[in-house]
Amino acid sequence: MFAPIVVLLRDRMGKAKFNQIRGKAIALHAQTITNFCNRIGIDSKERQNLIRLAKDNGKRLGFLA
Repeated sequence: MFAPIVVLLRDRMGKAKFNQIRGKAIALHAQTITNFCNRIGIDSKERQNLIRLAKDNGKRLGFLA
């Protein structure tokens, strides 16, 4: 779904810069999930499952193209 946009951005920015920004975005998203889990009392195993689910959804939507 979003793969064409992601590929276009990667081509325009350059692969190295794109991967740097992508890495920061992924880390920020994982930290947001961690903060949410800590706030409502979800254990670390379930938190890891949520992070894996977010990664799988990103692949399916084309964000990780």
